[in-house]
Amino acid sequence: MRVCIVGCGAIGSLFAAHLAQVDGVEVWAYDVVEAQVEAINRSGLRLTGHADLHARVRATTDPASIPECEFGIVATKSMYTEAAIAAVAPVFADGAVASVQNGIGNEEVIAAHVPRVIRGTTFPAGHVVEPGVVNMDTGGDTWLGPFEPCPASMQEVTRLAEAITAGGMSCKALADARGAQWTKLIFNAATNPVGALTGLTHGRVCEQPALRALVSQLVAEGVAVADALGITLDSDPDALVDHGAKVAYEHRASMLQDVLARRPTEVDAMNGGIARFGAEHGVRTPMNLAIVGLIKGVERSWQQPG
Repeated sequence: MRVCIVGCGAIGSLFAAHLAQVDGVEVWAYDVVEAQVEAINRSGLRLTGHADLHARVRATTDPASIPECEFGIVATKSMYTEAAIAAVAPVFADGAVASVQNGIGNEEVIAAHVPRVIRGTTFPAGHVVEPGVVNMDTGGDTWLGPFEPCPASMQEVTRLAEAITAGGMSCKALADARGAQWTKLIFNAATNPVGALTGLTHGRVCEQPALRALVSQLVAEGVAVADALGITLDSDPDALVDHGAKVAYEHRASMLQDVLARRPTEVDAMNGGIARFGAEHGVRTPMNLAIVGLIKGVERSWQQPG
């Protein structure tokens, strides 16, 4: 099996390093960050924290150097999905590509470039310590399922899930992965921006009664939209918030990491996605719309003089 990880930042590195542990799996990684690619090729890919792994991965900034792959896993930030999948699409001429990205709408973008798509959701989180080294902050499950408009076969979904599990990351193959995806979406959209706006880690957000109430209000809007779409969530996002406060107390959510680094955030794919689907189905989402405005304001502030 040959797998290409598209985007070898924190999350992509988790999948690359674990899959590289599996006999018979050849792992490639495509990324535009030259320092990351050079470090991986020079010294291998190192995971610390929740996992302690060293992996040999073939990394490149040149899509033309990647051989045809049976599977792809897209792990870029949502705003880079189009550019990334367009660059590597020939690699998956007869392959199946999974998204394990935050938010919603990524599968639709991928489907415009490759023949078969897998809907994916993952809870493990991490951060880049230095080029070639990623700390795995938390563990958790990953869920994969066929993306309905242009699905990969269930056999393909199961094969990829089994390889990920064999590498040490629990992964479940589902006939319908929308419930898992929307559970993670609602969780992320309720917690990530609150951490990004306050600078607080997940556990510290949950310690503040006013902030915890805000998180619950955001969750409630997301659940209402999922109900309108006929999606059955696989667990209670509000309960996941409290669970996360215990197991990932000091975790800086990805949106907080972006804000601290003054990088564009994924708010459009998270809160913006919930608001868009809400508008299409007659569900009001004023809290999520407010969050989009606030995060956009933070991003805009980086451009003001002084």
